[in-house]
Amino acid sequence: MIIRSKAPLRIGLAGGGTDVSPYSDIYGGTILNTTISMYAYATIIPRNDGKIVLRSIDKDEVYTMDATDALPVNGELDLHRGIYNRVVKDFSGEPLSFELITWVDAPPGSGLGTSSTLVVAILGAFAEWLKLPLGEYDMAKLAYDIERVDLAMAGGKQDQYAATFGGVNFMEFYADDKVIVNPLRIKQYYLMELAHNLVLYYTETSRLSSKIIASQSKNVTEKNQQTIEAMHHLKKQAVMMKEALLRGKVNDIGEILDMGWQHKKKMAEGITNPFFDEIYQTAMDAGATGGKISGAGGGGFMVFYCPGNLRDNVIKELGRFGGQSKRYDFTTQGVQTWKIKH
Repeated sequence: MIIRSKAPLRIGLAGGGTDVSPYSDIYGGTILNTTISMYAYATIIPRNDGKIVLRSIDKDEVYTMDATDALPVNGELDLHRGIYNRVVKDFSGEPLSFELITWVDAPPGSGLGTSSTLVVAILGAFAEWLKLPLGEYDMAKLAYDIERVDLAMAGGKQDQYAATFGGVNFMEFYADDKVIVNPLRIKQYYLMELAHNLVLYYTETSRLSSKIIASQSKNVTEKNQQTIEAMHHLKKQAVMMKEALLRGKVNDIGEILDMGWQHKKKMAEGITNPFFDEIYQTAMDAGATGGKISGAGGGGFMVFYCPGNLRDNVIKELGRFGGQSKRYDFTTQGVQTWKIKH
């Protein structure tokens, strides 16, 4: 038997950063995001030789070891190890022998939630294999706990829920890890127009989001008023984005993105730099009405809203920076799992 799963990456449209503690615990956070047709994939092939093989195709890393109750977390595919350790501890109670193969459609640090989405995909494969009793909220919370608590990787909460639920969601984050996911019923042609006009541009850079997020969390803890006020504005931005999408005011989205971007830059050091500012201004000069860096900032993908028929002009002008525009569609499905006979 071969067990497979895939979970979708996401674009954060509004409210980014308000899902990070301690802000979400103190003030409550709101995020609007949507999943896209780029994925993290996981395949599990059970073995009976007492070995575990961890294989990341996109990172070109392979590790083989004896099956034990807990694998050492040593910098070699730590996400894979952390998930295995938690599955054994919480569910199987004994070592498992298998090969785990993974692939992600975007590089790490690209701002599309790659790490958390990969955790959800791997968890999905284990859930399918071992028939684990995990609903959507259960799986997202477990993915969050593995990444943020067990492995102590700094970050927010939105990515795990986006990958698990799929679609366009307005999410609320509160103290004690309480999360409410509100799926939005948006007319299909509004979404098709948004996908057409929203350019996803890869800057050919990556960043360690945990550093920016740790700085942002520190600013909130130390009651940095500029950071906190900026995040309050981003919460309002999520509500504005929700209303624009539901009411079909698609051409308001550029201005809403731009408003959020101006505030997001005030949250922490390293979110932008002169290179990204120049890319942003070039897109605006070419006809975009707003945009942002996807994810925590500092590198990876940027998105720009280009009304009417201006997307091609914006893409052409961005060509001078050496990055690439990525075609995608919005998706409605979260993590999906299946089995096939070997």
